[in-house]
Amino acid sequence: MTSPVLHRETQHLIELQLNGRPHSGLARPRLLLTDFLRQQLGATGTHVGCEHGVCGACTVQVDGVAQRACLTLAVQVAGCRVDTVEGLASHDGVLGDLQTAFKRHHALQCGFCTAGILMSCTDWLARLRSASRQPDEAEVREMLSGHLCRCTGYTPIVAAVMEVARHA
Repeated sequence: MTSPVLHRETQHLIELQLNGRPHSGLARPRLLLTDFLRQQLGATGTHVGCEHGVCGACTVQVDGVAQRACLTLAVQVAGCRVDTVEGLASHDGVLGDLQTAFKRHHALQCGFCTAGILMSCTDWLARLRSASRQPDEAEVREMLSGHLCRCTGYTPIVAAVMEVARHA
């Protein structure tokens, strides 16, 4: 009887634009984007929550569209532009309008969900701007329904998003 041969999974070179800068790393075929970003590229602002796409803490933007990094394989983003919460501030550390509004309205407490919420809101607000539309509070709450926040009660988050939408 022969012993089973252990096969190593092939690692793939993943090259992408992370927050506007070229990056690369190696990933096995089943490595999740959350783990690739955190472990290979050091983008630790992308949080790992439920790992089932329910909580939204891992939300990033891939080619400008918000999506769950825990439901995306790293190999799927090869050649793409990936934006994480670290890319929302300017390169000299100045917070963006949405981040500033979150700060002003105390729209974060523990901060675990904040990165994902900011990434979804940024995508959503950009789509509203391109359609020249102003959202109402119900629409903001509907958009946020894909995110779990246990600390804020959502009211300050809604206020921050509404403020940015009004001034866009």
